[in-house]
Amino acid sequence: MSDELFYKKKNIHDVISDDEKKKSDAYCELYKDFLNKAKTERESVVEGIRLAAERGFTPYKRGMAVKSGEKLYTTAAGGKVLMLAYIGQKDLSHGVNIVGAHIDTPRIDLKQMPLYEDGGMAFFKTHYYGGIKKYQWVALPLALHGVVIKKSGEAVNIVIGEDESEPTFMITDLLPHLGKDQEKKTLGEAFTGENLNILVGSTPTGEEKDSDRFKRTVMTMLNEKYGIIEEDFLSSELQAVPAMRARDVGFDRSMIGAYGHDSRSTSFAALRAILDMAQTPAKSAVCVLVDKEEVGSDGVSGMQSAMFEDFMEDLCEAQDVKLRDCFHNSFCLSSDVCNAFDPNFPEVSEKQNAAMLGCGLGVLKYTGARGKGGASDASAEVVATLRTVFEKSGVIWQMSQLGKVDQGGGGTIAKFMANRNIPTIDAGPPVLSMHAPYEIVSKLDCYMTYKGILAIYGRDES
Repeated sequence: MSDELFYKKKNIHDVISDDEKKKSDAYCELYKDFLNKAKTERESVVEGIRLAAERGFTPYKRGMAVKSGEKLYTTAAGGKVLMLAYIGQKDLSHGVNIVGAHIDTPRIDLKQMPLYEDGGMAFFKTHYYGGIKKYQWVALPLALHGVVIKKSGEAVNIVIGEDESEPTFMITDLLPHLGKDQEKKTLGEAFTGENLNILVGSTPTGEEKDSDRFKRTVMTMLNEKYGIIEEDFLSSELQAVPAMRARDVGFDRSMIGAYGHDSRSTSFAALRAILDMAQTPAKSAVCVLVDKEEVGSDGVSGMQSAMFEDFMEDLCEAQDVKLRDCFHNSFCLSSDVCNAFDPNFPEVSEKQNAAMLGCGLGVLKYTGARGKGGASDASAEVVATLRTVFEKSGVIWQMSQLGKVDQGGGGTIAKFMANRNIPTIDAGPPVLSMHAPYEIVSKLDCYMTYKGILAIYGRDES
């Protein structure tokens, strides 16, 4: 009787079939490939378009007819946002099933005038992006990714440091022999944003009396390879990311270690699921992959912008449907990661409500911080809807909470979707070492995230 009365989380390994385990392994190989190819939001969009085109998705053009069975995609904000729609059997007045995720990740950005020299070395000055622990980014091999827009308007894409034949870059740290004073400081005091300078060279060019000899070497090499000059940095977006590939973790290879699980584990699942839909859904399925979540979802590429409404309004107008009617009958899964309970740091979690690695997709009724500040807090009815959908589809899931009540907190795009009068709830795989340069997820949790999103896309409840 107690088994029926009490709730107990399931470890997926205890209940998954051999066939499902093979599907999980195959899915995670695709995911690792995506992680290695898409380390920035722009690269995520490029790779997403390539995969979508392979599955018959075509570019949406404003004013075109929108018919059942059509697979459409569009980009926004200069290629930092990707939105896809699989038009359903019912018109858009019945609503759509939306899965939203973000494709930006904590990183180190270069400042607009980054290059300088000191002590016989050349460096890039930086400004970190998102919530990072700065000490984790020192003494770590880094790769440069991004785009430079030249004065002529030509866009030059740059990726240096991913191939083993290429050089990497690094932020230096103080040797322990001379670290007595550093050790007395807090982590925030010992590692400051202004000191996260990236070492990029140490060879001089020209005569000993010449100035900027170390800068000149770097700029000469960049000019020869990419045709850029120092002024072109003014119109550039260059990011330093860990120069490490996704790898299996553990003797049993049950986990994946990689940069960017937050939130490429969910954005890839949202993308892959809509591409893998075997038949036209009853309601239209919409995938929204956005930028700027890690810094508040502001700007033209963030979830607070009007780009999502613009896309959906165009689709609705093509079917003579009011946007507000579509949103009123829609449902959104804000797919973002949650923190996994870490036995090395048990004091920050309330174990009964924490997500456990290997126990499935983590659902967060609310995020926010201290008293649910900044949370949309999904209703009991929304949670019940999710329970029903996942039960029908055999999705292993668990409820989650972002740490103890007064410990901290965080946010997602959920509240911005909910502000559009769309019932919304968060869900994603639990992550160890979230926001570190190398994060860890369970393969089975990632697979259940994909399976859960696939179930949401196919949902037909009114």
